[in-house]
Amino acid sequence: MFVGNNWEGTVDVIEAKGAYTRIGRLSVVPDRTQRLTEIYLNPIKLAFYLGIQQGPGEGHDQLVDDMYTTPAGDALVVSRPSFADVVSIDLATGALRWRFPVSGFRSDHMSVSPDGRTVAVSASTGNTVHVLDIVTGRQLGSFGTGDKPHENVYTGGGRYLWNMSIGEVNTDLDAPWLDFTKGNRKITVADTSTFKVVKTIDMRPRLDAFGRSDLSDAVRPAVFTPDESKLYFQVSFFAGLVEYDASTDKITRVRELPQNPATDSDRTTWVNDSRHHGLSISRDGAKLCVAGTMDDYVTVVDRASLDPGPLVTAIKPYWATVSADGRDCVISEAGADRVTAISFATGRAVASVPVGDHPQRVRVGQIPAGWTAP
Repeated sequence: MFVGNNWEGTVDVIEAKGAYTRIGRLSVVPDRTQRLTEIYLNPIKLAFYLGIQQGPGEGHDQLVDDMYTTPAGDALVVSRPSFADVVSIDLATGALRWRFPVSGFRSDHMSVSPDGRTVAVSASTGNTVHVLDIVTGRQLGSFGTGDKPHENVYTGGGRYLWNMSIGEVNTDLDAPWLDFTKGNRKITVADTSTFKVVKTIDMRPRLDAFGRSDLSDAVRPAVFTPDESKLYFQVSFFAGLVEYDASTDKITRVRELPQNPATDSDRTTWVNDSRHHGLSISRDGAKLCVAGTMDDYVTVVDRASLDPGPLVTAIKPYWATVSADGRDCVISEAGADRVTAISFATGRAVASVPVGDHPQRVRVGQIPAGWTAP
């Protein structure tokens, strides 16, 4: 299991189940001096670099957003927002194998295809998704999206790629009546054989039809049920989750979750317009794991009733994924520099492991037997 320490530019490798013991730590910015030199010699790149640092980076560089291993487990492919690229790091030597600069000035969330051969990355200021060969870094195709593409999800065994754009999240224009300033937010679905857009979904009219015109239509983390009939997602500023039926193209349920009374009610203080950011689903589809980012808790939600389980205290939980054996939800605690595993069965924490500075994305991958960090 790989944990991206965004502000530090490192990835912690931990066991993907059981005790979650830390195995090693890898730098994913071996070329940091070279990249910074390029940025400081280009006024436009420098302006965006500093904007990312002071905006989504909360005063820090964003050096690792997302990561996946190659099918052979010999390299780690990483998106680096501040450097506007995707790189492959050799797991034996720590050296760069290849580098792909994305369109625009910031890279973001990624997703790996079910066969592990391709990786999709959001170019958040370029309004583009690039799809790369995970081994060579060669671009296989790309497609346009809404404003600020974010989450990517493969469906249909890899035939389709869903991208969720979240719009402008770095301004203080967060009052509900200023929602129109956030840009064009939509789900874009592309065919991965042609990279042609086959469908776009704007959640605004669908939320309005359900009677929730008060909710943002900026879709954040999202997960499908195993049969891909239902999509669950979080939206900006909302403490809760939304259920969307893919066959009827309708919002079917909205569940509000507990709000921490200690959370500042000033929406401009919520990180990148997030109230809750982090969602995973158990392999049988029976449970959802929800990261209540600004409310400092995680809870396992019963999918049938959408009732939450125990509220497990967590400091700024920022992501949720599923352990290798499927037993646990593993969350990153960005405010406490650790990852914590929560049992899907009991809703209780079963392990917690210290990691690097500001962990965000957590992904299951593979490494060679006996691997040690270079």
